[in-house]
Amino acid sequence: MQIPKDAALLRIFIGESQRYHGHPLYEAIVMKAREMHMAGATVLRGPMGYGRSSRLHTAKVLRLSEDLPIVVEIVDSQEKIDELLPALDGMIGSGLITLEKVQVLKYGNGPVA
Repeated sequence: MQIPKDAALLRIFIGESQRYHGHPLYEAIVMKAREMHMAGATVLRGPMGYGRSSRLHTAKVLRLSEDLPIVVEIVDSQEKIDELLPALDGMIGSGLITLEKVQVLKYGNGPVA
């Protein structure tokens, strides 16, 4: 799979407890990106954060949260990201989506694992 040097980075900020058709939303997003043959996706779980409601979500022992922050990052061409956005619109009820231009410096050069 090739990815252009000038690409786009899509960041999706959601909560760990959000679901889509019975599955974790972050998992559904990654599977959709994979189904669309996008270059790559990564899920990051945050130990602390807050969003629009200003409600603090934290992994501290005394205040265990069942809704820790999740960030899904997807990198691909702007065109491929644009194809994904309508699907995300139907999947994400509440969350923040950002998009920025990035420059891909390296995208592997050995055998695929």
